[in-house]
Amino acid sequence: MSSAAEPQRTALLAGATGLVGRALLPLIARNPRYQRIHALVRRPQADTETDPKTQVHVVDFAKLPAALPRADDAYIALGTTIKVAGSEAAFRQVDFDFVVATAQAAKAAGAHRLAVVSALGADSCSRVFYNRVKGDMQAALAQIGFDTLCIAQPSLLVGDRAALGQPVRAGEVWATKLLGPVMRLVPAGVRPIHADAVAGAMLAALLAGRPGVQILSSAEMQRAARPSHAVA
Repeated sequence: MSSAAEPQRTALLAGATGLVGRALLPLIARNPRYQRIHALVRRPQADTETDPKTQVHVVDFAKLPAALPRADDAYIALGTTIKVAGSEAAFRQVDFDFVVATAQAAKAAGAHRLAVVSALGADSCSRVFYNRVKGDMQAALAQIGFDTLCIAQPSLLVGDRAALGQPVRAGEVWATKLLGPVMRLVPAGVRPIHADAVAGAMLAALLAGRPGVQILSSAEMQRAARPSHAVA
């Protein structure tokens, strides 16, 4: 519970209608450490603002407002795929430009701690374009100067995309079906991971507030997940 030594905080969440963002929003709302949540979304969703703590802001991430609402902590769960984006340039705009611009704006709004969704294999030197963009994004965020930077690097994300109105990703469906019978034999580091597990790990790490950059590996997030959030 909150105490005089632990004043309540304000959170800013970008990407509240995505797979991880939708899992993060109720976790933040239920946590007594937070008194206010500013959720940044690209399109309004009827069920996003379901908690009195939450204020939804519809924004264009390509042209953010001059100033974001004041916040202590920021969570960024923005992301797409090259297939959905339509091109490598469009993918980089979302997964690098939008993420970095939002982080910079959050820092200007007072945020000292940031948690962000990246990906397993993120590496600025990777030959794989997707991994290289994620690595570039991580490097750029590390230069902004947050007291705490938590970078979640999940393996293949799974969750109910259809319920969110998102296109179902064939790779996720096939991986879950093919690996289902032997999932527990697959190393935790590469095993598909539920979005709820990623959201829970991000929240816990940011509230712990360990100084510097902290990488949340997919294996660590799998091990920390509650049984209901683990991919069996």
